[in-house]
Amino acid sequence: MTEPVIFPTVLRELLRTQQAFLSYAACHIHQLDLTLPQYDIIITLGNTSGMSSKKLGEQTLITKGTLTGVVSRLEDKGLVQRTASKKDGRSQIIQLTQAGQALYESTFPRHLQHITRLFDNYAPEEIVALEADFVRLYQAIITARNEINKSSDEE
Repeated sequence: MTEPVIFPTVLRELLRTQQAFLSYAACHIHQLDLTLPQYDIIITLGNTSGMSSKKLGEQTLITKGTLTGVVSRLEDKGLVQRTASKKDGRSQIIQLTQAGQALYESTFPRHLQHITRLFDNYAPEEIVALEADFVRLYQAIITARNEINKSSDEE
């Protein structure tokens, strides 16, 4: 029995969709004189008391090395600040400044509308199914990556 050749087209569509989505999201964000990673940090920190770099990196999916530069640029714009952690003096808590919180509050609802309109032609059950498919694919990727890492460690 021959298996269907779907991988190359599925991968192409996944990557094409991701690129199109990022470009679409960036249209709104660039009007704020921010990059997508910068705005990702702002919306992640919005309505929080701040978080450690490690947690912020996990929440935003921005790598540690990139995160440092993005946070520094937001600091230069007066939108975030770093303070010493009260629990662990070695780590810092990154939080929005008053200006950063005001930016979050004034822009996030519009940005959410900008993004959610992409799903206007989807029925609620289609969105649930789409999310389930992405979760399933993500889990398959994590499982495969862990198997590769495990076999590399055993060599």
